[in-house]
Amino acid sequence: MASKSDKLVHLSTVPLFEGCSRKELQSIAKAGDEVTMTAGTVVVEQGQLGREAFIVLDGRVTVKRAGRKIASLGSGTVVGELSLLDHGPRTATVVCDTDCTLFVIDQRHFRGVIEQSPSISMKLLATLAGNIRSLDRQYYG
Repeated sequence: MASKSDKLVHLSTVPLFEGCSRKELQSIAKAGDEVTMTAGTVVVEQGQLGREAFIVLDGRVTVKRAGRKIASLGSGTVVGELSLLDHGPRTATVVCDTDCTLFVIDQRHFRGVIEQSPSISMKLLATLAGNIRSLDRQYYG
């Protein structure tokens, strides 16, 4: 199990939470749980409704969309963040390539954190806007 300081280090490297203060990261860390999954375990399945996001603390996962591999991700990466924010369907399937330690935070607990620290919302919006701009440049130049 990762120590409190290890969780904060991991959370601070997650682009979704970049810009969050130590206090805000501590609130996020308290709102989630650490889980262990074995190699081959499906973390999320494309099309299924989601209510949580997963941060890879240790191990590697593969992201597939329509059965096609689109990424291999490791420590410090997050999957499921869209469902964390909107409770919509998963846009991809994620499978553990190795045994993994993941930090999971569900929508209800995350909303509680945001209600206590509204400044996190603006930081998340700025990060998401940056992601949209990056995709726009990638596809439209």
